[in-house]
Amino acid sequence: MKVNTKVIMDKGKIATSRGFGKGGRVQQFIDSEVLRLCEPYVPMQNKELIRSGIRSTVIGEGQVIYDTPYARRWHYEPAEFNEAPQRGNYWFDRMMQEGGRKQILEGTASICGGKAGR
Repeated sequence: MKVNTKVIMDKGKIATSRGFGKGGRVQQFIDSEVLRLCEPYVPMQNKELIRSGIRSTVIGEGQVIYDTPYARRWHYEPAEFNEAPQRGNYWFDRMMQEGGRKQILEGTASICGGKAGR
């Protein structure tokens, strides 16, 4: 006995139902988590760089923007903050390497109903 089966899946509908896509709940979570997890790594003199990230980022758009005249310089040029050695350049990259990637993946998996991979 032979059985033929045809499975039709609408990838867009599946992704939308799980909260993926621009402006979806998964993207909103990722954007807000990046801002939250980067905060301890962002150079801080008077918190203006941190506030600019909150002000300039549209949650759900998929871009986190730090918009001050000195943001680029602080991101790329080495700097020492004796009071807060965790703060300094390449804050996003360091946050991801020091556990941020895992936290974001686990949170995303719990929102969309999946399991966090590697």
